[in-house]
Amino acid sequence: MQIGIYNSDVSNTSAKTIKKNLDDRGIQSIIFSQKLKLKAADCVIVLGGDRGVRNYFHAYSDSTIPVLGIIEAEDSGFLAQIELKEFPTYLKRLKKQDYTIEDVPRLGIKIDGRGVYPVLNDAAVFPSKSAMLMEHTLRVNGEEVWHDSSDGIIIATPIGSSAYSMSAGGPVIFQESAVFGIISVNSLDVTRRPLIVSNDSSIEIDEISSRLHCEVVLDGIDRYKVKKIVLCTKSSPASIIRMKKDTTAISALAKKVHLAEDLLNMPPSSKLLLKTLEYEGELTQKELARKTLLPDRTVRMALSHLLEKGYVKRKVSLRDARQKIYKISKLD
Repeated sequence: MQIGIYNSDVSNTSAKTIKKNLDDRGIQSIIFSQKLKLKAADCVIVLGGDRGVRNYFHAYSDSTIPVLGIIEAEDSGFLAQIELKEFPTYLKRLKKQDYTIEDVPRLGIKIDGRGVYPVLNDAAVFPSKSAMLMEHTLRVNGEEVWHDSSDGIIIATPIGSSAYSMSAGGPVIFQESAVFGIISVNSLDVTRRPLIVSNDSSIEIDEISSRLHCEVVLDGIDRYKVKKIVLCTKSSPASIIRMKKDTTAISALAKKVHLAEDLLNMPPSSKLLLKTLEYEGELTQKELARKTLLPDRTVRMALSHLLEKGYVKRKVSLRDARQKIYKISKLD
């Protein structure tokens, strides 16, 4: 048996720990990164929780090797299931390949006719600068559904429905549902509502225009400039290893629903910081201000609100004791 261990910059120590556990059980493994292509393996272990799994599939979008996501921090997710501290207890089953493989649906995004980019969570089309309207036409299976002016539009998979889409007022979709969600964000048309379409649908966002250029943001990771049209279709699924039979995903969904109730009354700046930390991971206050383009005072007040509510934790930077680092807390 051959196992690959995907090594990101933040997971180097954890990757070595995983490899030692595998070596002790006589399981062959190799640590690799984007610079090193993995030729063949029975499975790939990816550290960093859901974010790490998304990053892996963006680096290796065409990979058909099943992935086991490992949770390192105090968090829970849909893609990663096993915590780092409990990994050794699953080694025997991993060696016997005693697990199930779930095919997680992905969106295939084609921008201005270029190649298809598979995404796990969502594709968002927005002006390159916030607080600016974007016009667009939405077509589903060739039929025009609306011509709208809004802050932007989000197309979400069932897994992505509980992330950015939910913050924008979209529905939470159970994972087994063969559908995608479409949300026009802060539309000028007060009657505009989110849509649910079959995942076999062809979704076309056309006639995109704004005062500045617009961008397509894929899973909150990759950004591409778009001139005119974005086409969304069903892509090949991502193969995720499941080793637990409990309702981890349902529990995570329930926590997201409770969070949604608080999000309704949360200031917009707090929502933006929360989603930025969800996608980007641990950040300093200065980094949050830079990524969100919010004033320092607004970031400071929003962080205070999130700390008080218990949605964010603060710790001292190991590199600079004067710096504080903020991260999302485990939602109980």
